[in-house]
Amino acid sequence: MSPGGDLSISPSSFPDASNELPASARDSAAAAAMLPLYVDLDGTLTYTDLLFESVLLLIKRNPLYIFLCIAWLLQGRGYLKAQIARRIRLDVALLPYNEELLAYLRQQHAAGRRLVLASASDRHLVQMVADHLGIFSAVMGSDVATNLKSAAKLEAIEKDAGAAGFAYAGNSSADIAVWSRATEVIVVNAAPSIVKQAQQLKTPTLIIPPRPFKLRLVLKALRLHQWAKNALLFVPLLAAHELTAAPWFSTLLAFIAFGMCASATYVVNDLFDLASDRAHPRKRARPFAAATLTIPFGIVLIAVLLPLSLWLAAVISPVYLGLMLLYIVVTLLYSARLKQIAIVDVLVLASLYTHRILAGGVVSDVLISNWLLAVSLFMFLSLALVKRCAELEFMSGDGQVALAGRGYRTSDLSYLISMGIASGFVSVMLLALYIDSQVGGEMYPHAEWLWLILPVVLFWIMRLWLKISRMEIHDDPLLFAITDRASWVVAFIIGCIALAASWPGGV
Repeated sequence: MSPGGDLSISPSSFPDASNELPASARDSAAAAAMLPLYVDLDGTLTYTDLLFESVLLLIKRNPLYIFLCIAWLLQGRGYLKAQIARRIRLDVALLPYNEELLAYLRQQHAAGRRLVLASASDRHLVQMVADHLGIFSAVMGSDVATNLKSAAKLEAIEKDAGAAGFAYAGNSSADIAVWSRATEVIVVNAAPSIVKQAQQLKTPTLIIPPRPFKLRLVLKALRLHQWAKNALLFVPLLAAHELTAAPWFSTLLAFIAFGMCASATYVVNDLFDLASDRAHPRKRARPFAAATLTIPFGIVLIAVLLPLSLWLAAVISPVYLGLMLLYIVVTLLYSARLKQIAIVDVLVLASLYTHRILAGGVVSDVLISNWLLAVSLFMFLSLALVKRCAELEFMSGDGQVALAGRGYRTSDLSYLISMGIASGFVSVMLLALYIDSQVGGEMYPHAEWLWLILPVVLFWIMRLWLKISRMEIHDDPLLFAITDRASWVVAFIIGCIALAASWPGGV
């Protein structure tokens, strides 16, 4: 017995558990096992909700559909679900299924029990899930006229099951009405309050607890390590040798605002990219792809972080607010469409990196040289291509020919590597021209020391691409650089050289 008084049985032990019961109890259990078992889909058989998944797919296809969704909802939830289901293609094979429940259902199916998938999702989508799993004898789902939830679901189940009774597996408050009339209760992935209500109705035959909520999952979804990119906001201050406190404090506030904004857009990106992330060998573990965090929770994160970041940006500077809004627009376009277009995606990524340097110049009121922008653009283009090449390397190793959700094939790899190396070398060449320019001589009393930076940067770029060919970088060059000891040594050496070049009395 569990502390709550319920009998909690795991799927692996369930078929053998009846062997330890008295004869009368075994007869009762055997009779219950012959009852048809009706299984909820959203939040029960899968950890996600097909309506939320479908709406995201629809909005990703065309954001204007959100207005049509409002109009459809006015005609009923069933009508809304039917209209959305007609317009999207949901890959049910990639859904995050509750494997513990699925194992139990497969055992019951093998024992000859009738299983029915009964969901409030659109019937067409429910049928797709049933066809994929191959263990359900029938399906029940919403249609244009009926939203199959709570009392409506109970009515449909009782009509189908007849007077003999039925078993039902669910997870939410909407399932209480069905459990109240069920002969056998199964509680899956439910909050403690729902479990308690179910126990008050009848002792559950099986309780499968939800996965625990962990703060580290939220931090992972926000990608706090990616805030390191926002250090580019400080580059104009460093390049201008600005040492006064006021611009540094303003830039620090800008860093926090940009971090919150970027985290919100990462959540947007993950929500729009669920299918392709689930098809990826490593991204499938992301919180929203794996449904360890729910889609509604992601929407709440966006609703909190985005307005807060924009408010802070407005406090800092109206121009900075404008740059933040531009970043959001470009990022949303990237998430919705641009990331699927080969070459365009890496150019956009490189531009977003450079955008941070521009924003930093606005906040600190430092004039940014064209040299700095040119060097940055080509360097970041090289890093963006590192990211794509790393993904393609691992896709190739897994025997796949295309990168899910992107416009690349593994056959493009050699071409992309050539472009990436060339971009890195061009950035070094532009850096050399900057050092040789009159601007370099004015900025640094001992500009000749800056020439030592070139071989150091070349070493780092060539080493980066060598590790790509050895498949030692997974997919994020920034994360690699943060955790790579050699990259820290390179950064330290460059800092020492720059300090020596700018020291008034020489070294």
